[in-house]
Amino acid sequence: MELHEDEDRSTPRTMLGRRLRRTREAAGLSLRALADEVGYPHTYISRVERSEQLPSEALAEALDAHFTTDRLFVELLGMAQDASIPGYGRVAVDSEAKAARIQVFTSSLVPGLLQTEDYARALFRVSLPGESEERINERVATRMRRKRVFKKEETPFYWAIMDEAAIRRPIGGAKCMAAQIHHVIKASESPYVSIQVLPFAQREHPMLGGSLSLFTLQNGATIGYVESFYSGEAVESPRKILELTQMFDVARSKALPERESLDLVRSYLKEYEDEDDT
Repeated sequence: MELHEDEDRSTPRTMLGRRLRRTREAAGLSLRALADEVGYPHTYISRVERSEQLPSEALAEALDAHFTTDRLFVELLGMAQDASIPGYGRVAVDSEAKAARIQVFTSSLVPGLLQTEDYARALFRVSLPGESEERINERVATRMRRKRVFKKEETPFYWAIMDEAAIRRPIGGAKCMAAQIHHVIKASESPYVSIQVLPFAQREHPMLGGSLSLFTLQNGATIGYVESFYSGEAVESPRKILELTQMFDVARSKALPERESLDLVRSYLKEYEDEDDT
C-alpha cells in the first residue's frame, strides 16, 4: 500500500492513524468488526485513527498480525514515540540506544532507565499539568520503551549514581516508591548494572540540582548530556567531556560502595513498606 501525498507531510502520529483507517477500510471492516477481531474496544481504535491517542505496543502488534503488514504499525508507533521526545532530549535518547557504556548521575530522581511505570506516571502528572491521561500514558510508554537497551545483543554497561534524595522523596506515595525501590534492587542483580547512592552525609557535591549522562560509543567516543528542568544540553567537546567526567568521578568517589548503597536502598524500602502497611 503506497503513501498518499498528504501522508508524506504528516507527523508519525497522524500517519499511523490514517494508515490504520485506510487499511481497515480497504479490508472492508467497520471499526466494531476490527475491534472484535483484534480484541480491543472500538472506541480505542477510533481514537487511534483520529490521532487522538497512540496505540499500545500490544495493539500495534495485533494490527500488524491481523493485516499482515510486516511491522508497519509497530514501526510507526516507534517513530511517533520518538517524535514526542522534546528536541533537546533526542540526542540523549539516540546516544543511549547506541552506547556501549552509560554512566548517569541524578540529584533528585531515579534515572529514567530504572523507573517503573507508576513512578514515571507520577512525575509526568505533576510536571505536565493539564495533560490528558492518554498523553501521559503515551509518555510513560515512550520512557519504558527506552529500556530495550538492556535487551540488546551487546548489552551496554550501565552505571547509575543517585543522590540519596532520589530515594528519600516519596514520588507517587509509599506504595509507588516501594515498588520503585524493588525494581532498582532487581536491576542491580544484572552483571551489566552498577548502582551507587551518594548519601546526605557527604553534604555538598558538584552536581547538586541537575543530572548528567555520559554515553561511551563503540568507537570509544563519549557524548555528554546535562539536563535541568525543561532544558538539556548535549556535549561533545573533548575539553567539556573531560570536565564532566571529572565531575562524575568526584560524585562516584563520594558515593557509597555498591553493597553499602544497596543496604541503604533496602532500608528505605523497609520504611516505605512499613508506611504502606499503616
